[in-house]
Amino acid sequence: MKLYLDYLNEIEERKGEGLNPKPIDSGELTSEIIAQIKDLDNEHRESSLNFLIYNTLPGTTPAAVQKANFLKEIILGDAVVPEITVDFAFELLSHMKGGQSIEVLLDIALGDNEVTAKQAAEVLKTQVFLYEADTERLAAAYEAGNALAKEILESYSKAEFFTKLPEVQEKIDVVTYVAAEGDISTDLLSPGNQAHSRSDRELHGKCLISVEAQKEITELQKANLGKSVMLIAEKGTMGVGSSRMSGVNNVALWTGRQASQYVPFVNIAPIVAGTNGISPIFLTTVDVTGGIGLDLKNWVKKTDANGETVTDESGEPVLEQTYSVDTGTVLTINTKTKKLYNGEQELVDISSALTPQKLEFIKAGGSYAIVFGKKLQTFASQTLGVDVETVFAPAKEISNVGQGLTAVEKIFNKNAVGVTEGAVLHSGSDVRVKVNIVGSQDTTGLMTAQELEAMAATVISPTVDAAYQSGCHTASVWDKKAQANIPKLMSFMQKFGLITARDPEDKYHAMTDVIHKVLNDLAVDDWDIIIGGDSHTRMSKGVAFGADSGTVALALATGEATMPIPQSVKVTFKGELKKHVDFRDVVHATQAQMLQKFGENVFQGRIIEVHIGTLPADQAFTFTDWTAEMKAKASICISENETLIESLEIAKGRIQIMIDKGMDNEGQVLQGLIDKANNRIAEIKSGENPALTPDANAKYSAEFVVDLDLIDQPMIADPDVHNEDVSKRYTHDTIRELSFYGGEKVVDLGFVGSCMVHKGDLKILSQMLKNLEAQQGKVEFQAPLVVAAPTYNIIDELKVEGDWDILQKYSGFVFDDSAPKGTARTEYENMMYLERPGCNLCMGNQEKAEKGDTVMATSTRLFQGRVVADSDRKKGESLLASTPVVVLSAILGRTPSMDEYKVAVEGIDLTTFAPPLGELSTKL
Repeated sequence: MKLYLDYLNEIEERKGEGLNPKPIDSGELTSEIIAQIKDLDNEHRESSLNFLIYNTLPGTTPAAVQKANFLKEIILGDAVVPEITVDFAFELLSHMKGGQSIEVLLDIALGDNEVTAKQAAEVLKTQVFLYEADTERLAAAYEAGNALAKEILESYSKAEFFTKLPEVQEKIDVVTYVAAEGDISTDLLSPGNQAHSRSDRELHGKCLISVEAQKEITELQKANLGKSVMLIAEKGTMGVGSSRMSGVNNVALWTGRQASQYVPFVNIAPIVAGTNGISPIFLTTVDVTGGIGLDLKNWVKKTDANGETVTDESGEPVLEQTYSVDTGTVLTINTKTKKLYNGEQELVDISSALTPQKLEFIKAGGSYAIVFGKKLQTFASQTLGVDVETVFAPAKEISNVGQGLTAVEKIFNKNAVGVTEGAVLHSGSDVRVKVNIVGSQDTTGLMTAQELEAMAATVISPTVDAAYQSGCHTASVWDKKAQANIPKLMSFMQKFGLITARDPEDKYHAMTDVIHKVLNDLAVDDWDIIIGGDSHTRMSKGVAFGADSGTVALALATGEATMPIPQSVKVTFKGELKKHVDFRDVVHATQAQMLQKFGENVFQGRIIEVHIGTLPADQAFTFTDWTAEMKAKASICISENETLIESLEIAKGRIQIMIDKGMDNEGQVLQGLIDKANNRIAEIKSGENPALTPDANAKYSAEFVVDLDLIDQPMIADPDVHNEDVSKRYTHDTIRELSFYGGEKVVDLGFVGSCMVHKGDLKILSQMLKNLEAQQGKVEFQAPLVVAAPTYNIIDELKVEGDWDILQKYSGFVFDDSAPKGTARTEYENMMYLERPGCNLCMGNQEKAEKGDTVMATSTRLFQGRVVADSDRKKGESLLASTPVVVLSAILGRTPSMDEYKVAVEGIDLTTFAPPLGELSTKL
């Protein structure tokens, strides 16, 4: 009873926090609970029954295994529990999704007792999370002449697990709740500094927006019984920045409905909306939970009598409201007409949110059931030797005769699964695609593990080339939360088949390298599709999509993803990059020039096809990484043959280092990547398959040329925290030249790190210190400078090349892996800190700047509260700039003037970039 008594003590502790008992996943605890249920005189019997029935996690958790086996005992008569009848036992099994519950149901269905076998078969007909071991048993029983196996297969072939579900309501009444004005980052819905609690859904739910907002939502629900609360980003986009399943989970927890009465705190069907719609990555997560994401379009640009856009004094378009969605407004979603109404008044067409595919997700309670259901129907039909019935909405196939293919269209066509043979697909097609590389990061990894358990997956799909579990988001501080969560995560993922940053048996040194940098090396083919549990999964080879933890789990389990082929925007360059300008300035200028030309963000929801040409993978990644903040769906780099070969050779070397460390597994996944890279290099050199390029007659949503001649100064992304229009704060769209600040803006802290920097940035820092030392005799920091190299490889190379000695000379703190920090730093001295490789301040879940600081960072995040929180004295702000600007700002304690900046970077080789002349060459 020890575990049970410990559990009761934990329950009492949670009561003090206003929490219910934590859902049970432990097999040992469940065994104790079952023993107490069998003991009719046990004082804990009643509570044990409730825990078993209502508080045990399903799927492949150890608790689910014990529960399923116990229910089998009851059904077979080997155990008698008056409160759990045979019928009730079957009902409980039907809510357990898969894993041991399916094995139990198959045991009974294929057994000798006709009555229970028939009951088990009826339950099996409703289940979709079957894997090879399960389907092989069914097929074998069918071949042996088992009538029930045939009946089950016939049901699967007709997809009755889907067709017999209740239809989607025609009218869904909602009451609005404006969560914020302007873009809503997922940090508002699931703050990064609460990442440690994500796997404890009820606890994590307490961090949604604010306590006050939670009370307001509860009051809305009480006053509007039968209506769903719709969370809204007024005058903005909902869910920008990160791909957090935890954000959608929190929204569903407060505004959705319980997926199963027997599974606590797993809610589905959230409804979210934004004036400018939903961020593409976040929308995928909404689909996972069977929710609805609406593009309200309730604010539009005001036009004059001539149809010209009216602008304000700043030259910004004036917006006018077409209809109100103020908090408390009752609206109706009509899933038949696919319109949004206020009473009888039609407000806006919402058909994009209610496509046939999305309606299937809503009906099935999420996209997983559809993905697995389609595979199950195909299996059953093939086993029976019948054609697959058209039950699900067919894959949307758009083929435009005579039209060429963009780069992303080519990749999707190569990797498409289950499409019409010979079809050439263009953007707008909705298809299943093979996934080559999958990445799981450590603050969402625990949720990915939970998702894998819930869908009863036990091993990675054999069609995935490689998958990696990082340790970078929790690299800064090895505190009690990390010590409790990360080893458990690494153990689960390594057993599942991933390459893990940490070895559960400590045979190799823990690698906290930034996940995007690792995946950028593991993606060794420009035709690859990569899925990663982070919005900054943006590679310079292939096409990569940031995804929620659920989509990552699905990719790991099935080796597939389902999504529309996005439209593309073609970005090319002209002019000459000035020597004192860094490539990061080109990235920022791209956004600024795009907004100036189009007046709106044409990148949002689309692929940015950037013709980088001669820029190697590490440097090109700086552009693709930033495209997440441009709200692009993804980005593709078009490279010269020689450049791609150079990048692949670099990747091979880094993968070999991982192998030398002992990180490869029994399947020799990493060696397989080196072999794949060698094959790709051979294809390019032979001319058999040159570097990926689009067709000359490809069609783009927009085409845009970045004029390098116009970039004369460092460019800074400013959160513009005092903009009178709240919706224009923290948007990444305010790009300013360095001279805007007049050399006077106080900078309280500098940060060089995150996935946006590479080895060259650390060498720039080293050279700047030597330059300033030569000019001034010594270098003194007027503000702290935090430096976090992205990878250990970079540090090793800097040590060999002498740069690390320079950095250590000026550093007041150097990380020590043998004694990592146990607590997060809350105050900083005016010196340089050499932190452990990893995300550090960019994540904001462990380390943060002091409240109210003005931070100048190479990071990607300028959201409110992410890198720095507000204080009583002033708003915290994180300005984003190139490495030389950040370094000089920390040394001066303010933004530098242009003269100071030019002197500091004199003679330093900043990122060299020259646009390719004309169309990219595919010749060697």
